[in-house]
Amino acid sequence: PPELCSVPPEILVPAANETLELVLGSQVELNCTVRWAGTEHCQPIPTWSKDGQWLGSGSSQDTVWSGQNSSEHLLASVLQLNLTQDADFGVFACWISNATATFTLRRAEAVGHVPAVLAALLVLLLLVLLAVLYVRCRLNALLWYRDRYGELEINDGKLYDAYVSHANAPDDRKFIHFIVKPQLENRHGYKLFLDNQNILPNSEPSADLIMNVSRCRRLIVVLSVAYLEQEWCNSSFREGLWRLLELSRKPIFIVFESQYREITHPAITLLKQHRSAVTLLVWRAGSMTPSSDFWKELCLALPRKVSFPAGRSMGDPQTQLQEDKDPMLILHSSYLDSAGDLDPDGDLGTGLRGRVFGSPPPPRLGGPGATGAPASSGMEEAQPRDGQRSEIDVSDLGSRNYGARTDFYCLVTEDDI
Repeated sequence: PPELCSVPPEILVPAANETLELVLGSQVELNCTVRWAGTEHCQPIPTWSKDGQWLGSGSSQDTVWSGQNSSEHLLASVLQLNLTQDADFGVFACWISNATATFTLRRAEAVGHVPAVLAALLVLLLLVLLAVLYVRCRLNALLWYRDRYGELEINDGKLYDAYVSHANAPDDRKFIHFIVKPQLENRHGYKLFLDNQNILPNSEPSADLIMNVSRCRRLIVVLSVAYLEQEWCNSSFREGLWRLLELSRKPIFIVFESQYREITHPAITLLKQHRSAVTLLVWRAGSMTPSSDFWKELCLALPRKVSFPAGRSMGDPQTQLQEDKDPMLILHSSYLDSAGDLDPDGDLGTGLRGRVFGSPPPPRLGGPGATGAPASSGMEEAQPRDGQRSEIDVSDLGSRNYGARTDFYCLVTEDDI
């Protein structure tokens, strides 16, 4: 039996009983180190046991050394184990004199590839789901964000939301008048200006084009086969494209799927190369559906629509933001209409415009009952009512943005005159 000391040795390693979980086939070294005083006249001999059974004396490697000034002695016993089978696991105890340290070895299940494969498949499935949601809901999310936080294009002097240029061909007219116009105007509330004339005669923008495009917030060009037969599309489409980019920011070009894939027209190739400067939309077989991606992309390229309180007439947003009927801000103003003037070439001094300015009406000549009518009654009828007198409110003319309406009015100063 091992020699006992009067004072049990101090166990340095392990500090407490250890429990180790190891996989089958691993190797482990159990280290048991003790220290005792140099005054003890004993020589501890380490022994190891497994599950209460003593192991052989040569099962461990023992090392003894002295501490500082030989006042203490230390002993380290290392037991090496190869865990090749289940029987190699158990409770190992290190006995040094009357000190004991315990090591509990348990078998841990090896981490297989199945959980890793399942985790990888789960991540892949999540990525695919996110990709599908992005493809299916991207346009809806962009439209929602644009309609909620997008820039408002109002008070800019524009009369139309889009200028639509198309060829004067039967198929093109049907496409515009029976598909594009009803969808954009009736369903989405946009206001379109339709034009089937050549917008770039001699590769230069006409005066009408410059004036009409200046009244529109966007430019839409339907590049059908008939449209591409125009001279400027065949000979100088690149120069014409630069002209259109100067007139409108990021013009919208609509092409049809058949010509987009099959026709190798220089215009189509050029638009593909400059997709960052233009909006290129492809009309496909399924684009007829109102909820198709074509209409969503087209609405994204068009201005954000403004919702006004109920009771205000539809029209130019500048007009809707005014409480009165300012003739300079009304597209079809009755004040500028001369239909009620009996002398449209000029006022003959008879006061025919008294209905607006409050002057008396012209005298009625002839007729059997004309002489008997009192003159004062005509004057009273000619007096405008209070509602008519206040119909034009000029109190805030100085704060209104007439400078944006350069398409109708040329504002000049005294220096210009």
